[in-house]
Amino acid sequence: MSGNQKKTLRFTVIIERDEDGIYIAEVPQLKGCHTQAKDLNTLIDRIREAVELCIDEDDAISPLEFIGLQQIEITV
Repeated sequence: MSGNQKKTLRFTVIIERDEDGIYIAEVPQLKGCHTQAKDLNTLIDRIREAVELCIDEDDAISPLEFIGLQQIEITV
């Protein structure tokens, strides 16, 4: 592949909201790649930036296949 060809990478982003209403995004394929914001539009912009930074630092991208999410309940 020559230097000016670009490839598109696809990542799964997990988004949660904490008790204060702050959105938190994490990319499981990239160790330590996460961010937070007060609204979803800002969160998506920030997670894109975080992914770009994580790719620059870590060329070894774990090949994970997204299967799904499941919530469980545990009574304590």
